Amino acid sequence: MSNYLYSIFPSENFIDLGLYQYGWEQCEPLHSFGPASRNHYLFHYVLSGSGILRANNAKKENITYHVKSNQGFMIFPHQICTYVADQSIPWEYVWLEFDGLKVKEIVETCGLSVDSPVYKPRYRDLARLMVEEMLYITQHSQESPFHLIGHLFLFLDYFTKASTPISNLQGGRMRDFYIKEAVSFIEQNFQNDISVEDIATFCGLNRSYFGKIFHDTMGKSPQEFLISYRMSKAGELLKLTSLSIADIGNAVGYPNQLHFSRAFKNVYGVSPRKWRYEHGNSGPR
Repeated sequence: MSNYLYSIFPSENFIDLGLYQYGWEQCEPLHSFGPASRNHYLFHYVLSGSGILRANNAKKENITYHVKSNQGFMIFPHQICTYVADQSIPWEYVWLEFDGLKVKEIVETCGLSVDSPVYKPRYRDLARLMVEEMLYITQHSQESPFHLIGHLFLFLDYFTKASTPISNLQGGRMRDFYIKEAVSFIEQNFQNDISVEDIATFCGLNRSYFGKIFHDTMGKSPQEFLISYRMSKAGELLKLTSLSIADIGNAVGYPNQLHFSRAFKNVYGVSPRKWRYEHGNSGPR
């Protein structure tokens, strides 16, 4: 039998950064998982031993990666993969499954992609602090969701700092400043009738240049991000309040209920009313 800890996060109410499951395992020789895929980002960090990861790249080719202690591997949403413990020195690892509006940007900052899923920290002391946060989360499942999400933020901070060259962080400082300003503007004004032009003007940038650096950094256009952010807030209100569909649409910048319902369905695949019913809140009668 393998020695392991495994927990499922007790809340789905976190949109900006969410935790789904987490655990630790000392695997038996040749212990394997997969082939399978996940709906979110799943990160394993190898504490000791080694193993192999077989994962599809962007061209759907199945590539084999050898991963050893003090390295990690990222499994991306909907990426089919299998991972197998070494026969002689099977790995011991800790893992977190997480997702959120800015996770794609964070993962890419660390140089990880479906074509390059192996995590090799540059700074051992920061990697040690990252591992401490991962282990803390796995060993404290009884703590409140807010407490665990706080430690997930600390994990991501060390996860980024441990793998990103200092020069890269400094070189993109001005661009990052503009993106943070844009995201902050969206967070504070999403309920108003704002446009991409308004966001670019607030940042003091040409609209086309702003659109390019935003897409390069966030992986989606400013308009797509704005809609995604509005719909995430709408999801929170649908699940946590009894406000009417019209009131929720108005609260996230859609005074026209039909336009809101159409935008919501484009993102989630179902109407706001059906989404609310499926997530346990029947709303006002």
